[in-house]
Amino acid sequence: MSINKDSNIFTFSFAVVMVLIVAISLAVVSESLSSMKKANKEDKKKINILSAIKVSADRNEASQLYEEYIKESIVINSSGEIIENDNLDAFYIDVKKQYRNKNLSIEDKIFPIFIAEKDGSKYYITPLVGSGLWGPIWGFIAFEKDCNTIYGASFDHKTETPGLGAEIREAFFEDAFIGKKILDENSSFVSVDVVKGGSEEGNNHQVDGITGGTITSDGVTNMLKNDLKVYNNYFKTIR
Repeated sequence: MSINKDSNIFTFSFAVVMVLIVAISLAVVSESLSSMKKANKEDKKKINILSAIKVSADRNEASQLYEEYIKESIVINSSGEIIENDNLDAFYIDVKKQYRNKNLSIEDKIFPIFIAEKDGSKYYITPLVGSGLWGPIWGFIAFEKDCNTIYGASFDHKTETPGLGAEIREAFFEDAFIGKKILDENSSFVSVDVVKGGSEEGNNHQVDGITGGTITSDGVTNMLKNDLKVYNNYFKTIR
């Protein structure tokens, strides 16, 4: 029986078949690349963690340097208590996913800490996540062994405005946090504020805000205050 290629049925059937072929092909390609995408994502996270302790790495050396400098990792609850669970790997805790889940209370969340050694000194690296002007912002803060003084900071974003809020990932902004402290002279938690119009000279708890990026700057302030308050619960037990 001959096929009428001019019929509507043939045209529709051909279109359906082509859509299925394309969909299956894309699914196969996506699946074949999934392991590569996962590896790239992990390397990027390792690079960001290392940058908080001022170790530069590219994707080719990220895993090697991560193993060299990150000696231990732990997971805590919101009270600062270590969670003992052999099946829980701090590296694979998705703090951004937790943040997006508005059904999770602070008590339901878990918080990873990465413990690094560099040049004979120990550092505690804490992940952070919050909200900027257009979307999520995140970062890592490295503390010196006193668990009070900031040794380094690394921030990033997805959709902040170029030249304004996007500058939170620039060195001039990140470096401003070096040497700042999260405790006042009475050892009370005060965090670090990103101040619009400029920080007070000599103030250990303030850094300059980003000109024209007020909402993003406020987002960094809130992110630090909310997350570091939790990590400080753990730091109090080891100071």
